[in-house]
Amino acid sequence: MAGPGAGGWHVDDGGTNIRCRCETARMTDRTDAEARLRARLADVEARVAAQRRAVEGIVESARDSNVDDEHDPEGATLAWERQQAAALAAEAERERDQLLAALGRVADGTYGVCEVCGRPIPAARLEARPAATRCVEHAG
Repeated sequence: MAGPGAGGWHVDDGGTNIRCRCETARMTDRTDAEARLRARLADVEARVAAQRRAVEGIVESARDSNVDDEHDPEGATLAWERQQAAALAAEAERERDQLLAALGRVADGTYGVCEVCGRPIPAARLEARPAATRCVEHAG
Protein backbone atom coordinates (compact mmCIF):
# COMPACT_ATOMS: atom_id res chain seq x y z
CA MET A 1 0.00 0.00 0.00
CA ALA A 2 2.88 2.33 -0.65
CA GLY A 3 2.55 5.30 -2.90
CA PRO A 4 4.71 6.49 -5.75
CA GLY A 5 8.40 5.62 -6.06
CA ALA A 6 11.07 5.00 -3.47
CA GLY A 7 11.06 8.63 -2.38
CA GLY A 8 7.27 8.95 -2.30
CA TRP A 9 4.65 8.00 0.22
CA HIS A 10 4.54 5.10 2.61
CA VAL A 11 1.93 3.79 4.99
CA ASP A 12 2.31 3.57 8.76
CA ASP A 13 -0.07 2.08 11.32
CA GLY A 14 -1.79 -0.43 9.06
CA GLY A 15 -2.89 2.04 6.42
CA THR A 16 -4.40 4.68 8.70
CA ASN A 17 -1.43 7.03 8.79
CA ILE A 18 0.19 8.02 5.50
CA ARG A 19 3.34 10.11 5.49
CA CYS A 20 5.83 11.39 3.01
CA ARG A 21 9.15 9.51 3.33
CA CYS A 22 11.00 12.81 3.77
CA GLU A 23 8.76 13.66 6.75
CA THR A 24 9.53 10.31 8.34
CA ALA A 25 13.25 10.86 7.76
CA ARG A 26 13.04 14.26 9.47
CA MET A 27 11.21 12.72 12.41
CA THR A 28 13.88 10.00 12.73
CA ASP A 29 16.66 12.59 12.44
CA ARG A 30 14.90 14.69 15.09
CA THR A 31 14.60 11.70 17.42
CA ASP A 32 18.24 10.75 16.85
CA ALA A 33 19.40 14.32 17.38
CA GLU A 34 17.42 14.62 20.59
CA ALA A 35 18.83 11.33 21.90
CA ARG A 36 22.41 12.38 21.06
CA LEU A 37 21.90 15.79 22.68
CA ARG A 38 20.37 14.26 25.82
CA ALA A 39 23.26 11.78 26.13
CA ARG A 40 25.80 14.58 25.74
CA LEU A 41 23.85 16.70 28.22
CA ALA A 42 24.00 13.89 30.80
CA ASP A 43 27.79 13.72 30.36
CA VAL A 44 28.11 17.49 30.71
CA GLU A 45 25.87 17.55 33.81
CA ALA A 46 28.17 14.95 35.39
CA ARG A 47 31.18 17.10 34.48
CA VAL A 48 29.55 20.20 36.01
CA ALA A 49 28.85 18.33 39.24
CA ALA A 50 32.38 16.89 39.38
CA GLN A 51 33.98 20.30 38.85
CA ARG A 52 31.76 21.90 41.49
CA ARG A 53 32.80 19.17 43.93
CA ALA A 54 36.44 19.79 43.03
CA VAL A 55 36.10 23.53 43.71
CA GLU A 56 34.32 22.85 47.00
CA GLY A 57 37.01 20.35 48.00
CA ILE A 58 39.81 22.79 47.29
CA VAL A 59 38.06 25.58 49.18
CA GLU A 60 37.32 23.26 52.09
CA SER A 61 40.91 21.99 52.29
CA ALA A 62 42.24 25.54 52.25
CA ARG A 63 39.78 26.56 54.96
CA ASP A 64 40.98 23.79 57.28
CA SER A 65 44.64 24.68 56.85
CA ASN A 66 46.59 27.72 57.87
CA VAL A 67 47.49 28.64 54.31
CA ASP A 68 48.30 32.18 53.37
CA ASP A 69 48.04 32.26 49.56
CA GLU A 70 50.25 35.30 49.37
CA HIS A 71 53.19 34.10 51.48
CA ASP A 72 52.97 30.32 51.50
CA PRO A 73 54.76 28.59 48.61
CA GLU A 74 51.80 26.18 48.34
CA GLY A 75 49.29 29.03 48.38
CA ALA A 76 49.80 29.90 44.73
CA THR A 77 49.24 26.27 43.79
CA LEU A 78 45.98 26.12 45.75
CA ALA A 79 44.78 29.36 44.20
CA TRP A 80 45.65 28.11 40.72
CA GLU A 81 43.91 24.75 41.31
CA ARG A 82 40.80 26.52 42.62
CA GLN A 83 40.67 28.85 39.61
CA GLN A 84 41.35 26.00 37.18
CA ALA A 85 38.51 23.91 38.62
CA ALA A 86 36.20 26.95 38.61
CA ALA A 87 37.05 27.68 34.96
CA LEU A 88 36.37 24.06 33.96
CA ALA A 89 33.03 24.19 35.81
CA ALA A 90 32.10 27.43 34.03
CA GLU A 91 32.99 25.93 30.63
CA ALA A 92 30.86 22.86 31.35
CA GLU A 93 27.97 25.12 32.39
CA ARG A 94 28.27 27.05 29.11
CA GLU A 95 28.20 23.79 27.16
CA ARG A 96 25.15 22.68 29.17
CA ASP A 97 23.35 25.92 28.29
CA GLN A 98 24.21 25.46 24.60
CA LEU A 99 22.91 21.87 24.66
CA LEU A 100 19.67 22.97 26.32
CA ALA A 101 19.25 25.62 23.61
CA ALA A 102 19.90 22.94 20.96
CA LEU A 103 17.19 20.75 22.50
CA GLY A 104 14.87 23.74 22.21
CA ARG A 105 15.73 24.00 18.51
CA VAL A 106 14.99 20.29 18.09
CA ALA A 107 11.56 20.86 19.66
CA ASP A 108 10.74 23.81 17.41
CA GLY A 109 12.12 22.16 14.27
CA THR A 110 15.08 24.45 13.65
CA TYR A 111 17.87 22.16 14.86
CA GLY A 112 20.49 21.59 12.19
CA VAL A 113 19.56 24.72 10.24
CA CYS A 114 22.11 27.53 9.92
CA GLU A 115 20.85 30.65 11.67
CA VAL A 116 22.57 32.83 9.04
CA CYS A 117 21.74 31.27 5.66
CA GLY A 118 18.96 28.81 6.54
CA ARG A 119 20.70 25.87 4.87
CA PRO A 120 21.20 22.53 6.63
CA ILE A 121 24.25 22.24 8.87
CA PRO A 122 26.32 19.23 7.70
CA ALA A 123 25.87 16.09 9.79
CA ALA A 124 29.63 15.84 10.40
CA ARG A 125 29.61 19.32 11.97
CA LEU A 126 26.66 18.44 14.18
CA GLU A 127 28.42 15.24 15.20
CA ALA A 128 31.51 17.23 16.24
CA ARG A 129 29.59 20.21 17.65
CA PRO A 130 26.06 19.09 18.52
CA ALA A 131 24.98 22.55 19.64
CA ALA A 132 26.19 24.28 16.46
CA THR A 133 23.90 27.02 15.21
CA ARG A 134 25.80 27.83 12.02
CA CYS A 135 27.10 25.94 9.03
CA VAL A 136 30.85 25.71 8.43
CA GLU A 137 30.77 28.64 6.01
CA HIS A 138 29.22 30.97 8.63
CA ALA A 139 30.91 29.54 11.73
CA GLY A 140 33.71 32.12 11.77
